[in-house]
Amino acid sequence: MSNQDMSLWPGALAPREKLMRDGAAALSDMELLAIFLRTGLPGVHVSQRAEQLLAHFGSLYHLVSADYEQFRSQKGLGIATYAQLQAISELAFRLFSGPHLLENALLNPKITQHYLHSLLAHHDREVFLVLFLDNQHRVIRHQEMFAGTINSVVVHPREIVRAALKANAAALILAHNHPSGKAEPSHADRLITEQVVNACQLLEIRVLDHLVIGRGECVSFAERGWL
Repeated sequence: MSNQDMSLWPGALAPREKLMRDGAAALSDMELLAIFLRTGLPGVHVSQRAEQLLAHFGSLYHLVSADYEQFRSQKGLGIATYAQLQAISELAFRLFSGPHLLENALLNPKITQHYLHSLLAHHDREVFLVLFLDNQHRVIRHQEMFAGTINSVVVHPREIVRAALKANAAALILAHNHPSGKAEPSHADRLITEQVVNACQLLEIRVLDHLVIGRGECVSFAERGWL
């Protein structure tokens, strides 16, 4: 049996068509990887091949961050595929971390979400990050403040305030990831947000938003009216 490619996608809507209809964020890791691979192996559909690779490496992040020797140990993966994947990864990083984007991050909330997704979504543990903004809401810098376990992270509001004063920040955007992939905020997420807001209010530092990053999804506290 010959390689089975994207044009022979079984059953549901093929990833390329799904991307054009719903946007790239609607695709699963398997579907994104399948678009990149384009074809499978003899007797193995590209969707199955993508699932096999994700299962072997554990996640899309671990696939992309694997060294070349680990990468080429899998049948059908060689230097050309490795180079392309590394180039795509670096291209995405540069796109979402360029100075112009950072300075104007709040001109478009979707850009801010994509930028934070690029910083946080690949972590397999919860990471709490803060964007420090000037009085015109331009990004001064970002900082990963706290790291935790697969389902929790301990956040210290006083440390956030201290870092904000050091950066001479007038406003903040909080963000953290949910490695489970589900972005729905927990009660603990809402509680710590309230504590950070209260701590910052004493020094007239505004908390503009708290974004929870999942796999292909993001929840904004500001959009939900929680801030």
